Amino acid sequence: MAEYDVKDVNLAEGGNLRMEWAEREMPVLRLIQKRFEKEKPLKGVRVSACLHVTTETANLMRTLQAGGADVLLTASNPLSTQDDVAAALVSRYEIPVFAIKGESNQIYYKHIHAALDHKPHFTMDDGADLVSTLHKDRRDLLENVRGGTEETTTGVIRLRAMAADGALNYPVIAVNDAMTKHFFDNRYGTGQSTLDGIIRATNILLSGKTFVVAGYGWCARGLAMRARGMGANVIVTEVDPMPALEAVMDGYRVMPMQDAVKYGDIFCTLTGDLNVIDKHHFEGMKDGAIVANSGHFNVEINIPALKEMAVSKRLVRPFVEEYTLKDGRRIHILGEGRLINLAAAEGHPASVMDMSFANQALSLEYMNKNADKLEKKVYGVPEDIDRGIAKLKLEAMGVDIDVLTPEQEKYLHSWEHGT
Repeated sequence: MAEYDVKDVNLAEGGNLRMEWAEREMPVLRLIQKRFEKEKPLKGVRVSACLHVTTETANLMRTLQAGGADVLLTASNPLSTQDDVAAALVSRYEIPVFAIKGESNQIYYKHIHAALDHKPHFTMDDGADLVSTLHKDRRDLLENVRGGTEETTTGVIRLRAMAADGALNYPVIAVNDAMTKHFFDNRYGTGQSTLDGIIRATNILLSGKTFVVAGYGWCARGLAMRARGMGANVIVTEVDPMPALEAVMDGYRVMPMQDAVKYGDIFCTLTGDLNVIDKHHFEGMKDGAIVANSGHFNVEINIPALKEMAVSKRLVRPFVEEYTLKDGRRIHILGEGRLINLAAAEGHPASVMDMSFANQALSLEYMNKNADKLEKKVYGVPEDIDRGIAKLKLEAMGVDIDVLTPEQEKYLHSWEHGT
């Protein structure tokens, strides 16, 4: 095994138990792993993965390893690593891991470079930090790379920008865009886990509070739904008229962030853009406002501007930093502005990550077979993979659905029949 860098390999026993618990909720990935063990579709392939180091990710790594891949894992977020899981992967499965919860930005990028030292044939990314570092700083390794996959919205945006500029040097499958990913992982997984992180960090009652959701993509839809379900009064802010209109029709108040700051008790950004909550927004917030992010990078909240505005800062609870302004108002930033569902909680429930990581495993298998035929651009997950995962998930849940009769099939594919 290559070298590794984890907090403490002696934490492995706890990580093993939690991985087993998560695996029970991941029946689709289990089925893929059984097939991979027999067929070895990834034999001889080196994979560098930059993902959140969680129990669910660990089971994905085991699946790729079962398929014959030489896997190395590093963290895609300095605060999302579960140290006991990292230890279990190293100790029990001999998968090199470079990830420590709370690592500095310097160590974070040192670990990304360690993942690139693996000389991958394929990259597996969550946010495109691995891919962008490879293209900017380690171009000598590009000739080895045949393809990659990307897990999240932010990363897909960055990769499409690279492809548009002609800067992307190999094909990448946008796993995030699979229907079995963004319909379920983003909406139901992010919705539940974000509230879980906010509540664990603050122990506040949501009922009766005004909850401001920045954005109305799939992740934000899920959070708005869950916050309303727990009794919060939800306000949505948007820049795109289509999702803004959808939010209105879904029954939410929609307004600019500058207006929302007058009412909000809790704010959460889920946009993938920077400075969604900026200096002029902090200036209008109420005393005691709570600000969190669940949109991948901490740039969504302009924390440097808040630091300049503040006369003092203190850690009042784990993951809760209180900034006191000159006029005495206090603003609370959760999890250093990083993904609150992973910083203060455990990320998405395993049952939704089952579908997301099934997409990752099968997309990597597809890429290994077809990379040489693909252009240097971003591709969607093949529809047969996406629908196949949905079918397997339903079967695992014990849910049956109807089947079209030959007559119905013929009718749907004909044009002769009218009213």
